[in-house]
Amino acid sequence: MEIRPKLLCYLPLQRQVESLEAETEFQLQNVASALLFESPAELYGRVFQTIRPRTPVPEIHVEFCRFANANSSIRLAEGRLKVRIADVLEGAPAPVAEALAFILVSKLYRRKPEPAFLHRYRLWLSRKDVRHHIHLVRQLRGRKRILPPAGRKFDLEEIFERLNLAFFDGLMARPSLGWSLQESRTRLGHYDPSHNAIVLSRVLDQEHVPAHVAEYVMYHEMLHLRHPEEHCQGRRRIHTPAFQEAERRFPNLTEAKRALRTIASNGL
Repeated sequence: MEIRPKLLCYLPLQRQVESLEAETEFQLQNVASALLFESPAELYGRVFQTIRPRTPVPEIHVEFCRFANANSSIRLAEGRLKVRIADVLEGAPAPVAEALAFILVSKLYRRKPEPAFLHRYRLWLSRKDVRHHIHLVRQLRGRKRILPPAGRKFDLEEIFERLNLAFFDGLMARPSLGWSLQESRTRLGHYDPSHNAIVLSRVLDQEHVPAHVAEYVMYHEMLHLRHPEEHCQGRRRIHTPAFQEAERRFPNLTEAKRALRTIASNGL
């Protein structure tokens, strides 16, 4: 049964979510009815044989691990295929487990997974109950190791409060703030909703970094609190139209982004 996005877009947001979840459940039940019961090892053996029909199926070991997220991995070494799957996926419906198997084995051989399997897996991950469960697991198992907000040049608490007053009327509750352990140039800032924390890369806490650059990164992450990500049809949208509109209010936006590109590539 195909999802009809043109019809969904006219429904209120709550009805869109409910309609999508109901249709996702219907799709999974239909696919599940066509699958025979098989163990995880048998499933990966079947998928391996489908993708590599001329290659003997190796010894397969599938392990469910207590990860702090929904990540999974696959590795082939010495004739043994080892699959490590987050235990939050252990109770996933058979069609979802099959989709993940096709995704992992395809990536093992550097093949692009079939869009249908990607779509099925993303639909399940985008379900409200699944996202809520993963969020709780991250809170319980994940550890957020960050440095104090007072850095060598900038104090993140001072930056937050200044931006809070200027753009949010001082009404935004302050999350945990801190500098990253490493001076990353690829991840200059992020907001972690599971731990309600904003973290800026230590590479920004240097004398030659202009104040408006660090302020922009903080403002960008604060917008993630004000405009949470959206999920629709298995797709996650982080920077919503409302987010992008609010971001354009930041003074010196163009200059700040240009400076960040320089920092990410060569440093200032």
